[in-house]
Amino acid sequence: MTKRPWIANASALLLALASGAATAQNSPLQIEDVALAGQLRFLADRPDPLAYRYEAHTALDALSLQTGVVTLRTCHRQLDPNRRVVVAFNRERLQHLEILESSGIGRAWVEGHRVELADVQRGGHVCIGLRTQALESSGPGRWTLHAGPLMRRYLDGYLPMDARLSLHWPAGLLAVEQTSPPPQPGVRLSQDGSGATLDLTFAGRMTAVWELKQLRQP
Repeated sequence: MTKRPWIANASALLLALASGAATAQNSPLQIEDVALAGQLRFLADRPDPLAYRYEAHTALDALSLQTGVVTLRTCHRQLDPNRRVVVAFNRERLQHLEILESSGIGRAWVEGHRVELADVQRGGHVCIGLRTQALESSGPGRWTLHAGPLMRRYLDGYLPMDARLSLHWPAGLLAVEQTSPPPQPGVRLSQDGSGATLDLTFAGRMTAVWELKQLRQP
């Protein structure tokens, strides 16, 4: 099988990691744990808790509400072995891109609006920093932020994965009105006056949406 991993997004980031057959052979996964194309399953318990997970920490401030620009730190941890992985961002929205750290990767570099990884070893990780115009106004005092689509591809289906999406803002500036997907088994939302976190465990192709409201003027 020719591996053609591709990571892209219409607004911020898409993850599509193609995994070799060894991924399934060396893990406790069963065939029923793989989601087929078009399926999205949220999982209360993950069958392979030590495998791939994604983290995104997004910082918003008063200027973000004027410009739509946010700062992100994204990390791909416990990567599956792969000859080549491409993490691509929307070139129209991207303002800055850099590799913050990596391990278990033969080579990692920035190429335009992409981060490219070569000779990824099992358990490797990479963290990427960027600024992007990802925050969109959805009405007076209302804002929308998209994350994804996220996926962990295997042959013609998708393996389970974890994603932790965190937002941070000055205390009292914003609050979460709702999220898509909403809280349910496999989707856990927590928030306080200075941020919110969405923890997801799923198999399939998933896009998350934050609906935010402004609590006070900057």
